[in-house]
Amino acid sequence: MPRPALTAALLLALSLSPLLSGPLEAVEPNEILADPAEEARAREISKDIRCLVCRNESIDDSNADLARDLRLLVRERITAGDSDTEVVDYLVDRYGEYVLLKPTATGSNLVLYIAGPLMLVLGLGGAVFYIRGRRAGRDAGSEALSPEEEARLKEILGK
Repeated sequence: MPRPALTAALLLALSLSPLLSGPLEAVEPNEILADPAEEARAREISKDIRCLVCRNESIDDSNADLARDLRLLVRERITAGDSDTEVVDYLVDRYGEYVLLKPTATGSNLVLYIAGPLMLVLGLGGAVFYIRGRRAGRDAGSEALSPEEEARLKEILGK
């Protein structure tokens, strides 16, 4: 096989190899619940819980040992009969609100939700006042010259 053809074949094989692998899931087969409805609930809850090791990755996607423990805990609580909100509240009580991928807009988090838009409005307001002030200063200096000032200017310019 000529060298360019071999190179092209290797590049094609390498580029297609990700398509041949199956989807990778962090949930191991021994974690899956027997009841499909409970398993679906566990997956939905797990998608909104942050892996405390991986940062900004859900426990449903993470392969960390702590994420596995949290997935098992979610499944234990569901099997025990807890509702979705009770499971989430249990995790928040145990690990803090940081465990939620989507923080609630209450308490101290409310400051974070309000501060961004408030700073934007204050910045735009400051920019408007600054621009208006510059225009007013520029317009104030553009008054017509008096006849005496015109005569003095002509004298200075030598006209």
